[in-house]
Amino acid sequence: MNQPSAYVHPDAKIADNAVIEPFATVYKNVEIGEGTWIGPSAVIMEGARIGKNCRIFPGAVISAIPQDLKFDGEDTTVEIGDNTIIRECVTINRGTKDRYKTVIGSNTLLMAYVHVAHDCIVGNHCILANCVNLAGHVIIEDWAILEGLVAVQQFMRVGTHAFITGASLVRKNVPPFVKAAREPISYAGVNTVGLKRRGFTDEAIRQIEDIYRIIYVKNNNITKSIITVEEELVHSKEKMHILKFIRESEKGIMRGGVNAENGS
Repeated sequence: MNQPSAYVHPDAKIADNAVIEPFATVYKNVEIGEGTWIGPSAVIMEGARIGKNCRIFPGAVISAIPQDLKFDGEDTTVEIGDNTIIRECVTINRGTKDRYKTVIGSNTLLMAYVHVAHDCIVGNHCILANCVNLAGHVIIEDWAILEGLVAVQQFMRVGTHAFITGASLVRKNVPPFVKAAREPISYAGVNTVGLKRRGFTDEAIRQIEDIYRIIYVKNNNITKSIITVEEELVHSKEKMHILKFIRESEKGIMRGGVNAENGS
């Protein structure tokens, strides 16, 4: 249902039961899925692909061209999964020729004034709190939570189930399942509260803690830590994910913190 005072380009593909509120603008080459609500004065620009049952609040701008001087008008998109909420004044930019798309997963919440730059990949079930800023080419894995005012440098990666405290500056990759805090950003323990809420067993959490005790608390170098974890600790999918993440972190992972054992 489109309100008379909304502008919807005739070539846009809008599901019959999507709602476009007054003064919203929808450009051509846009797709909006069933049950999605586009709030007043939201702007959905060319290349947006929005899933089902999303809610996009007033002032949001989705799929504007990248703020990248290398962008040369290539055909790129913003892809947003189902059941995702995008609050007031969020900005999500299209991709460039690096990935040709910017992606926001399903069941994710972007609070007011979040900025997601070109070629970012944000996973499913993530929360980006107010005023989080992602520079270009950032990857946020599933279930990660970034508190307000977090700023992530370009090409960084935040692992699954990670928790980053407010106003942190992320200049190194943040591994899975951890809490990250301080300046410079450092290991502050395992995200035990979040993991318990998501159904991880006590045994699985203890195994994750054992891994990070070797990596961060015993002060070994990363190469030696990986070997020790691989050879001495029991096999688990969490262990394999952590090791894969670290090996693929060409720009390095965040450092260990003081008293990281207890997260203080």
